[in-house]
Amino acid sequence: MTGYRDLARNRDFTVLWIGETVSELGARMSAFVYPLVALAISGSPGAAALVQFAYFAGIVAALLPAGVLADRLHRRRLLRGVSLAGLTLYAVLAATLALDVLGVAGLAAGALAAGVLTGIYEPAQLSAVRSVVRTDQLSTALAQNQARGQVASLLGAPLGGVLLGVSRWLPFAVDAATYLVSFTTLGRIRTDLSAPPRPATDDGRGPVRSAVHEVVQGGRFVLGHRTLRVISCWSALSNLVVNGLLFVVLLRMVDAGHSAAAIGLVMTAAGIAGLVGAALAPRVIARTPTGALTVAVAWTCALPLVPLVWWAHPGVVAACLSTLVLLNPIGNAGIGAYRIALTPDHLQGRVGATSAFLSWSVMPFAPVVGGGLLAAYGGTVATAALLGGCVVVALVVTLAPTVRSVPRPDVWTAQLDRARRAERAVATGPVAPVS
Repeated sequence: MTGYRDLARNRDFTVLWIGETVSELGARMSAFVYPLVALAISGSPGAAALVQFAYFAGIVAALLPAGVLADRLHRRRLLRGVSLAGLTLYAVLAATLALDVLGVAGLAAGALAAGVLTGIYEPAQLSAVRSVVRTDQLSTALAQNQARGQVASLLGAPLGGVLLGVSRWLPFAVDAATYLVSFTTLGRIRTDLSAPPRPATDDGRGPVRSAVHEVVQGGRFVLGHRTLRVISCWSALSNLVVNGLLFVVLLRMVDAGHSAAAIGLVMTAAGIAGLVGAALAPRVIARTPTGALTVAVAWTCALPLVPLVWWAHPGVVAACLSTLVLLNPIGNAGIGAYRIALTPDHLQGRVGATSAFLSWSVMPFAPVVGGGLLAAYGGTVATAALLGGCVVVALVVTLAPTVRSVPRPDVWTAQLDRARRAERAVATGPVAPVS
């Protein structure tokens, strides 16, 4: 496994990363301002919730078909097409807001379309990363992508708030510009990003006939691989209970009268911790068995949150959340690199999309579960119940031998290389000796 210095010499990854960092900053900014713009237009919290729901629903709805597109189409053309569509969409949203002719329904439609574009983009972008970096660079590349996400989270909301304070249309105009940057940088990548050749059959049962069949193949690979199946189950359940718990804690802080500025500092502290974790990721991943790292991440999604049962003060929440977030980008990069490395090239888009879909699909239910427990039993009991759920979910990977046994990246990289050489040898048949 390599470090950041070696990866920096990979020109195509650097170009891709710069463009995607700017684009993700714009996406996080827009996601933050969508409900605020809806509230400003209508004065209705329900309208704000509808627009926010439309954005995330668009992402989830697009992920599975997006995996098929990423495996069928030239990935650079697909990514540039999405960037061009995003540029057009946000330019239209900015113009209609500037002219004061955009209503809530139009904004919700725009949010839905933006979510769909994001859902299409992500599997293709991950597949492109696999194409431009070596296997031994994967963990570092994904760690750098985690840092990109942390920077976007840290800056997106404050930047969106500042621009929104100037004018409603300005955040969307800036996001249109970020899509232009992405479109331009993607054009500078030299690596061939065409889709890999697809075999006539992926599972020995017959030819590929439809996009639905191809979606099923991606799901079959994830759910048929014992390690990936357990990790996907854990990821989905963890997203549900952890985000439900944090939603409860957020409402408890608001109910206790803490200011919006104090609550905002909680997210700032978490963002800084995430950046530190991403910086440490290559060294930690290289020295730690991937299975042990996965188990450690699972327990940092539970144990650091114990004090929140009794205290929902911003200082306590910042400390707990920062501890959780510190290891999260390290775990995401390590686990993600392992999944990408063991996935055949012709399934990269679909497997990435399936994994993301399984994780994201439960997210809309987190505030529902948290809010229901809070309304029924109060803050302390709701937090304790969800914390118990975090502990149970951590046991999913802790008790799974197939996860615990995954070795360090240098070991599993060598194992996968040997397995693929053996498969090629079987496919080509024995070579006649030279006389």
